[in-house]
Parts: sequence; C-alpha cells; structure tokens
Amino acid sequence: MNIYLLAVGNKMPSWVEQGYQEYAKRLTADCRLKLVEIAPGKRGKNADLARIKQNEGEKLLQAIPKGALVIAMEVNGKAWSTEQLAQQMDGWLHGGQDVALLIGGPEGLSKDCVQRADIKWSLSPLTLPHPLVRVLLSEQLYRAYSILKNHPYHR
Repeated sequence: MNIYLLAVGNKMPSWVEQGYQEYAKRLTADCRLKLVEIAPGKRGKNADLARIKQNEGEKLLQAIPKGALVIAMEVNGKAWSTEQLAQQMDGWLHGGQDVALLIGGPEGLSKDCVQRADIKWSLSPLTLPHPLVRVLLSEQLYRAYSILKNHPYHR
C-alpha cells in the first residue's frame, strides 16, 4: 500500500525535509509514504486568495492516484487517537487500497477538495502550519504502523 501525502507547498526548510524523511524511510514496503508537492500559487499584496486556493485545490484533485481513498486534513474533521489511527491504517492495509492525504496551503483546502474526501481527519483543533503538518503526519503514521507491527517505538 502507498500513502500519498499530497501537499501544497515546496521549498520547505531543511528541518521539514529531514523530519519528514526520517519517518517516511522507517516505513517498509507494505506501507510506503510518498510525498507529492503541489506548487503553491503566488501570494502577494493584492493576491486573489480565493482563486489561489481554488487553483491549488484543482491541482491537488488532479494528483490523487486513481482508486485511492481520499482523506482531507481538515481542522473540522474527526480527531483520532494514535490507537484509532492504527486501526484505520490496519483497515487500509487489509483493504488493498492506496490512500491520499490532502494538505492545503496557508488558506487550507478548497471546498472541492473537502467535498471529494472520503474522510475528513483533524490532527488538532489548532491551526497548524502546513510544513509542520508534514512532519507530524509522517511521525504519527509511523507510530501507528509500529503499533500494528508490535515495534517498541510506540512505548
């Protein structure tokens, strides 16, 4: 199974790259984490933020692999404990379906992305910076996977 992290933003700080890679490389062949970066729209003084968000959403939707389960990272989504995430991941692994996690840009996900999602998941009721979400998601996915594999990481 592949878990695609479809994220608006590129040219991340080195700590984001290092953090993401640290956990992504720990996952094994039966559960790979793959990052797909979506170029953000240009934001300036008089930028049309609604249009930029819509364009980013269209690019995210185009990047969803065929047949993937789509999960929108959304502040109003359902919060899962790590154990609940492990249960979700177990279902994904046994379902044989790839998963696409959608991470929006600074203004969040477009309404089309949220509507397209099969599941809406919230990491926190806090608004988190989208670069940090990459690191948090990769760590939590690895932690959930370690629970499923009885690896001591979670303890």
